[in-house]
Amino acid sequence: MSKPAKPTKPSKPSRKSTPAVAPRQDRPSGISDTATLRARARKDIEDGAITATYSADRKAVIKLLNDALATEYVCVLRYYRHYFMAKGMLADSIKAEFLEHAQQEQAHAGKLAERIVQLGGEPDLNPDTLTRRSHAQYKEGRDLRDMVRENLIAERIAIDSYREMINFVGDKDTTTKRILEEILAQEEEHADEFADLLEGWIGE
Repeated sequence: MSKPAKPTKPSKPSRKSTPAVAPRQDRPSGISDTATLRARARKDIEDGAITATYSADRKAVIKLLNDALATEYVCVLRYYRHYFMAKGMLADSIKAEFLEHAQQEQAHAGKLAERIVQLGGEPDLNPDTLTRRSHAQYKEGRDLRDMVRENLIAERIAIDSYREMINFVGDKDTTTKRILEEILAQEEEHADEFADLLEGWIGE
């Protein structure tokens, strides 16, 4: 008589080796890892804020900023001249505009000078060459109306020059671009204010 067959044990699941999982990429394309950032920062440390990722033409940017700096200082001097020389029935209210704009243009000059230094350049404040390098002119104005007109023309010049600089810099120097955009926005406000003065307060 044959022996009864032994009950078969349930087979154990095979333990095949799990394929290696590729390491998860935590960084988007174009973003450096920590080790690379640290190593790169130790190179050329004398350049300060300018690192290897700065891709604009630094010399060209500094030249443009110095020209803009000259423009701002010429505008400061013109506004102060008009502030002190304004006369007539509407002089008091318009003098306040001249003074405010002079102070704002001075603030623009400060931002430009600081950025020039950050880029490793030197602010060119040589008074002998300011008017030659300035985009806008130093126009004294014959009377109050002429002063307003000349300031409007100067602001329109500044608007075009800042727009061109912004387009030139693009995304290669986002800090400089932001500074220029902030200044441009205020120059546009100035132009609007002077256009309103000519149309509503003084007339053509």
